[in-house]
Amino acid sequence: MKSFKLVAMYSALLLVLSVATVQAQTPSAGATVVSAPTVQAASQAAVQAESASRPHPVTLAAAQQGVLSCSGRINQVVTALGVTDNAGVALMLPSVQADQRLAPLTLEMPTTLGSSAYISATFAPNQANGCGASYDAVVYWPKSCDEVTQQSYAALKVLGRLKKDIVMLDGGATTKVFLLPAGAAGCISIKREIML
Repeated sequence: MKSFKLVAMYSALLLVLSVATVQAQTPSAGATVVSAPTVQAASQAAVQAESASRPHPVTLAAAQQGVLSCSGRINQVVTALGVTDNAGVALMLPSVQADQRLAPLTLEMPTTLGSSAYISATFAPNQANGCGASYDAVVYWPKSCDEVTQQSYAALKVLGRLKKDIVMLDGGATTKVFLLPAGAAGCISIKREIML
């Protein structure tokens, strides 16, 4: 009887995911082409088409390990970030009550710079919106932080220094970018986005 209920719940989850829409924003016409991975940068039509066709393999893997209430949000984030077979994925799920606890996910994704981005996403069930999520995308840029700001984040407002070395850029209430000088001529960007 228990396995029948699990199969029924899993089937219902797949049905819900196959018809769920994703609420991503379409970038403005003047959006910069080169930037760190972002949920907001994916076009709404492309994300909805991908999500409606079938659940992402990362979503399925999480569901198979018991994460059901955040499956829609996981699907939204990994699809919008453009996670493909070229990405490395580590699910760090709890061994008990996986559907009632934080579900951390770590990604290594190729960037347009030819290097890799490190992305850490966390999904929280039982939130006001059903499942809250946030991610940090960390990218090394072989140029100064001023150049990164001007070339990749020109649309964001410079808020100033966090303390001494880290410059904070404002992308709105749910998005911030932190720029940290790295070495003689490099910069590390840490983009933090939350889905409320």
